[in-house]
Amino acid sequence: MAGPAQVAIVGAGMAGASAARRLHEAGLSVAVFDKGRQPGGRMANRRDRETGLSFDHGAQVMRAHGPAFRRRLDDWKSRGLVAPFDTDGTVTAVPDMTAPVRDLLAGLDVRAGRTVTALARTEHGWRVALAEAEADRVFDAVVLTVPGPQALRLLAASGCALSGVERARYAPCWSLMLACAAEPSVPGDVLRPATGPIAALFREGVKPGRPEAPPAYTIHATPAWSKAHLEETPEAVRASLLAALGELFGGPVTPLQARAHRWRYALVEETCGAPCLYDPVQRLGYAGDGCLGPRIEAAYDSGLALAERLIADLA
Repeated sequence: MAGPAQVAIVGAGMAGASAARRLHEAGLSVAVFDKGRQPGGRMANRRDRETGLSFDHGAQVMRAHGPAFRRRLDDWKSRGLVAPFDTDGTVTAVPDMTAPVRDLLAGLDVRAGRTVTALARTEHGWRVALAEAEADRVFDAVVLTVPGPQALRLLAASGCALSGVERARYAPCWSLMLACAAEPSVPGDVLRPATGPIAALFREGVKPGRPEAPPAYTIHATPAWSKAHLEETPEAVRASLLAALGELFGGPVTPLQARAHRWRYALVEETCGAPCLYDPVQRLGYAGDGCLGPRIEAAYDSGLALAERLIADLA
């Protein structure tokens, strides 16, 4: 094999970033493709240009259970990229939840705004076809780190298969990004109601590096409510969640702005049952929280596990 092995990674969330960094450290060449405007995946952030408000409308916090992610969190803490938030042992990212992923991908070949439409296995390797006008490239291996159902659709469209991906199951989540003219009566910075359609409410302004005014919140609906209202319009969901907040707060909520965002594959309910999936004959792999569970750490560990398989095969 002339030169370093070339690896295509589809998905620039935590699993893709973790795999990409480890492969790069081992001397392999990586290219990361993601259809989003910026890396992060479900560690997402949306900024409002007019108000300057910042909403972490996906994942909110991280926690380390094992040594690998604990070392990574310690490094990020030492450089001011994460800070304590919510409960003991959990941290949020600074200045927003995309920061850890962006740090892992720093200096690497990352193609944001690129939708992979098909993969083709040839005698020379994998060809990666994009929806955007860009020449196909040939890679020695392909890594998929998007949610399982999205990976399955890409595999089916490509006439490929990777056993085990179909086992990953997800619950949806409707998220509401809310800014208020006046401070609502919220008991604390994080609220998790015991009943109703709202699973959690997070005050954005108390997180390090976020604007403190006007009052801004990210609200996550419960998986059951989100599933029942999955195909409703964002406008309808916005109205329903604002009404639920009014009941929760004991009075109507008058928003400066309120935007609903649907995460179709938000929370892992069933996993693949393995740290990662890899077919050495095809040189095709899958990693993500769909392998190990609904935690950012699980996505990180899964990406590392798949990277080690590739390094043993290609380096």
